[in-house]
Amino acid sequence: MTRHRLRRLHRTYKVLLAACLLLLACFTLPPPWYGISSVGYLLLGLVMVRGLGDPVDQLQFGTVPRRLFKLLGWGTVIMGLIWFLTPLQLRHSGVPVLILWALFSNWSAIRLIRGLAQERQVSMDVLRGSLAGYLMLGLAGGLICAALETTNPGSFSNVDFAGSIPATEAEVYPVWSLNFVRLNYFSFVSLTTAGYGDITPLTPMAQMVSVGLAVVGTFYIAAVMGLLISRLSTVQQQGQPQPSDRPSQSAPGRHTEPGTTTERES
Repeated sequence: MTRHRLRRLHRTYKVLLAACLLLLACFTLPPPWYGISSVGYLLLGLVMVRGLGDPVDQLQFGTVPRRLFKLLGWGTVIMGLIWFLTPLQLRHSGVPVLILWALFSNWSAIRLIRGLAQERQVSMDVLRGSLAGYLMLGLAGGLICAALETTNPGSFSNVDFAGSIPATEAEVYPVWSLNFVRLNYFSFVSLTTAGYGDITPLTPMAQMVSVGLAVVGTFYIAAVMGLLISRLSTVQQQGQPQPSDRPSQSAPGRHTEPGTTTERES
């Protein structure tokens, strides 16, 4: 990988991590300010499209996959914007968001892991990219759970969607004004396979989503940890002296006098 492209990739890691942390910070705001998280999701999607859409040298199979990735990303961002502005009573508007975000987030994680695989050593930028990918999957899972709940109410137990909005009027409010904090919390609990049990999936679709989050989270950790450990092992092996670099020693029992050679000259 060229140095210029490597710098761009490291810059993507930093921006992606900043976008994820900013979105998580939005969920801590009091009502109704947590609605800013909708803008955070759109910003996260744009960062994923712009940053992870660049080709990787050794694993690039033409321009078609990269163009398809960007097309999927832009479609995901646009459908997400339409969904956020749609009233809750138009429930079927969440179906495209559920499908597109599931495809786009998983493809983004694969491209991020491919980028990490090109790194030669473990640096702070690599650690930032690894953490950003994990947070990205958790936040995408929270949005998928939210889209599923709006499409099929009652998919999850103990979820307060209305927040500060009167429950009887929640149907006429746009989706961006709803409270997604609990479902994002459930997403990270499923991703880490912690399973506290305070929120449970009730419908078959919700149960399969929670299973998918657990599988994706476990696979991501295994893949990234394998890459990090292999890079650390390679660096340690390169730092050890090779047998040819060690000073040669005389054979036992032999002594060479100064000014003489070990073999007679003919």
